[in-house]
Amino acid sequence: MSTQAGPQDGQVPPDAPHLRVLAQYVKELSFRNVAASLAAHSFDIQPSIDMGVEVKSRPVGDNAEATEVDLCINAQARRGETPMFSIDIVYSGLFQFINVRPEEVEPLIWIECPRLLFPFARQILAEITREGGYPPLLINPIDFTPLYWAELRDRQAPDAPAGPTPVS
Repeated sequence: MSTQAGPQDGQVPPDAPHLRVLAQYVKELSFRNVAASLAAHSFDIQPSIDMGVEVKSRPVGDNAEATEVDLCINAQARRGETPMFSIDIVYSGLFQFINVRPEEVEPLIWIECPRLLFPFARQILAEITREGGYPPLLINPIDFTPLYWAELRDRQAPDAPAGPTPVS
């Protein structure tokens, strides 16, 4: 029987590439309950929800030893022409990439980091809308992979601006 730590016992070998979550937190949160007094009324018209998602990142620390990733979600609900509520959240995480090749860092930032942050932001959105008097806003899971590849394609287009841009 081996006493060394290995993948079978849940330990990551020290030289294996991995992503470390150093912190995660609500960076910004805004909920505007425009129709608060109408929230308790039942309506025949189902509200329409417009939603946007954006990912941003920036190096943190003297030697960029960590990366802060922001998952920005905004949603507006309307019944017909009547605004009901709007919500904006920036849920952020501080990530460290250990033994990761430089060419593999960008996909981790734009795909894996928001995937890890999303369930927490989703839960906060559901709780805030419920506390605002509405049914919880339950957002379907988001696959950040196609968003990243679309952004990368746009960036590589001949008329695209230089440098990384947020995935939205």
